[in-house]
Amino acid sequence: MHLGLGIDTGGTYTDAAIIDLEKGKVLAKAKSLTTRHDLSEGISNSIDRVKGIRAKDIRLVSVSSTLATNSVVEGKGCRVGLMLIGSEYKQMVPIEEAIELKGGHNLVGEELAKLEMDKARDFVQRTMGKVDAYAISSYLSVRNPEHEIRLKLMVQELCQNPVVCGHELSTKLGFYERTLTAVLNAKLIPIIADLVLSVKKVMAEHDIVAPLMIVKGDGSLMGDMMAKERPVETILSGPAASLIGAKYLTREEDAVVIDVGGTTTDIGILRGGKPRLDPEGAMIGGWRTRVKAADISTSGCGGDSRIVVTNGKIILNPLRVVPLCIASTKYDVIKPKLKQASTAKPRPQAGHIAVENIVQSTEFFIFNKGVTGLSFSREEQAFVDNIKDEPRSVYEVSEMTGVHPFSFNVRRLEELGVVLRIGLTPTDILHADGSYIEYDEEASSIAVAIQSDIMEMTPEQFCKDVRRAVIYKISHELLKKLAYEETGNTSFDDMCNDLFDKFITHRPGVDYGVRLRLNKKIIGIGAPVGAYLPAVAERFDTHLLLPEHSEVGNAVGAITGSIMETVEVLIRPKPGMSALDNPPCTLHSPTEKREFATLTEAVRYAEEWGRATAHEMALAAGADDVQLLVEKENRMGHLGKSWGEGILLEARVNVTAIGKPRLFFEGKL
Repeated sequence: MHLGLGIDTGGTYTDAAIIDLEKGKVLAKAKSLTTRHDLSEGISNSIDRVKGIRAKDIRLVSVSSTLATNSVVEGKGCRVGLMLIGSEYKQMVPIEEAIELKGGHNLVGEELAKLEMDKARDFVQRTMGKVDAYAISSYLSVRNPEHEIRLKLMVQELCQNPVVCGHELSTKLGFYERTLTAVLNAKLIPIIADLVLSVKKVMAEHDIVAPLMIVKGDGSLMGDMMAKERPVETILSGPAASLIGAKYLTREEDAVVIDVGGTTTDIGILRGGKPRLDPEGAMIGGWRTRVKAADISTSGCGGDSRIVVTNGKIILNPLRVVPLCIASTKYDVIKPKLKQASTAKPRPQAGHIAVENIVQSTEFFIFNKGVTGLSFSREEQAFVDNIKDEPRSVYEVSEMTGVHPFSFNVRRLEELGVVLRIGLTPTDILHADGSYIEYDEEASSIAVAIQSDIMEMTPEQFCKDVRRAVIYKISHELLKKLAYEETGNTSFDDMCNDLFDKFITHRPGVDYGVRLRLNKKIIGIGAPVGAYLPAVAERFDTHLLLPEHSEVGNAVGAITGSIMETVEVLIRPKPGMSALDNPPCTLHSPTEKREFATLTEAVRYAEEWGRATAHEMALAAGADDVQLLVEKENRMGHLGKSWGEGILLEARVNVTAIGKPRLFFEGKL
């Protein structure tokens, strides 16, 4: 048998799926909790739960992960030295060392100034022990990369540190975005290298001998060696895998995909069977990059979102907490503490306190990890010391220490990762109402009873209201995504918000109500989608697809994707020559600037070079049986009827190499 193993390491769960690569059928699947302190544990646990599969039949392994995205958002990564050529860089970037050098090029690829090689060499020699990797970004290197290439060769002669150039990652204009992309790529190199090492360690432990692929942010695949060189391309890997998995499981070419996970809900669009990509590059952590990635709308609404009860309201907070039903299976003290809280008199809450600072009797804290280089207040240290042995509520620690509950800055400790919060979540609601039970439903039911009593309603009504809040949040995010797709705008005013609210709630106003129809089907991915998406689809008057194996759709997407490598070549007529039928041209590729006597010669060279380069890149990425797609486009300037079709402004030649990953067979790869 020829089997493929797909793995997705999400914020809450790590999924595994086994696919028969010849028949295209899902043979086995499993889920386990993601172990953030060591991803290999969660991956190993998922593989252990896949039964009835022989390791020697697995010919390919592919992984999607939120690791790169989370690392960028959390500011993690190695120390980077940045070399800027031909321009100042005034934006804040996550670097340790930087230098500005004379050099760079203009729009036609001509050198603006001589490159300061001696100054660059001194910088590298001075910083070799202070940084772990180098990023090089030259002004308009997409028009001529020679300065970046010269510096990279120099760095490689002086040290063994990885070095990344901006032109290697993007052919688009935008010095700031390209520089940031190079910096982030450099920072992520050790992080993705550790992920690859962890996966290979697990593969060895399970006697799996097969090529390892990593999902990129556009949904395509690349080999593990290339992933270690271009880790920034794995940003949004997980959400992209859900789009590929949705298409594979349903065979739908055009649809809206809603992936409801433990930490977030991700919404993307399938157009022509492919994820719709963000034309400007992925936006991560408030930074615009030049990474090709699926245009995903992400909101902090998932199975592990915090439920807060305060002042007669139920609030769905984006903060991720450990569900009580899960915590109770790990800590025996959770259920007795909840039972004790159910007999205690409810404590009054001040109305002016921010949601983040509200203290609830159904929430507990447990020590997660130590953090070096930071000092804690006496109250914070006392809190940490008293939760190291077992989960405790803020009220418990207050009674043990004599410190007022609000004197513990638990939110800061959470943000630093020192403590983990355990609390009531939508996952607990599904356990309490019996619609989805995998862990301890009794713990969930006790907490629901406590909170519903505070709200002066039945537990059944409380569960319905929380479900309604989740459905409202998903519907609102979907409507925002659809409006953005139509208009390209994300700004809202009072009128827009009123229309949104009337449509989502279906509550009529004094004079009018709002109805809307979605022209595409909705595909649900994730374990809890059956609890929420039917109501969402009904509101949007569309059909909902909940395919078999949707709960591991990301893992399915990880193993069923294709390798896709694209090279882009720009050809521009010489100044003043555009009106000629076959003008002399300048060609700009990712590796060179070259002059040609005619447009015909330039296009012929671009196509030949593009075919060879894209094919080579696809093979290096691990592809087999590569197919090439060549696209040529001329951009014309129209000056009136007397000029006929107009004058040529520029020509672009794009070559895309597509192939399935090379499988492992005895004796050869």
